Amino acid sequence: MACPFNQTAELNPGLLPLDWLLGTWESDEPGEGCFPSIKPFRYTETLHFTHVGQPVINFMFSAFHSETKKPLHRECGFIRMQPGTNRVAFIIAQNSGLVEIEEGDLTAQQLNLQSQAVARTSFAREPHVQQISRVLQLRPDGRLEQTVSMATDSQPLMQHLHITYRRS
Repeated sequence: MACPFNQTAELNPGLLPLDWLLGTWESDEPGEGCFPSIKPFRYTETLHFTHVGQPVINFMFSAFHSETKKPLHRECGFIRMQPGTNRVAFIIAQNSGLVEIEEGDLTAQQLNLQSQAVARTSFAREPHVQQISRVLQLRPDGRLEQTVSMATDSQPLMQHLHITYRRS
């Protein structure tokens, strides 16, 4: 059974400050990933931001190895705004077994988020992620830029991913 998707629903007024995110974004060149415990890599990624009229944006991020096109990382979840404020929350489930809540502020067309809660499956690969920060911003040239930093059991918070996207 297919789930119906209402593409004609009006955006909930509480989400108007985030309307610049809506749509599909594709990396315009490979992004870069690095961390002391892994070999540096390049990747491509597609982002989907949708809504069904509720006070929440649905999202799915799909990353692929830039050369082999092998699927790498997937994230999906929801974005909520605290009514009457610039506070934003991302609720994220990752295919690696990690689940997180990131909260932060929206300033103009930039989101600055910090993990508030991180949980993982009991058999998640080590070292375990302890903290994540994310910056998403719409640049003046119309491209979307994302930088993700990460801390683990063995490493302090440092940049892990950086990529830019163009709207499809």
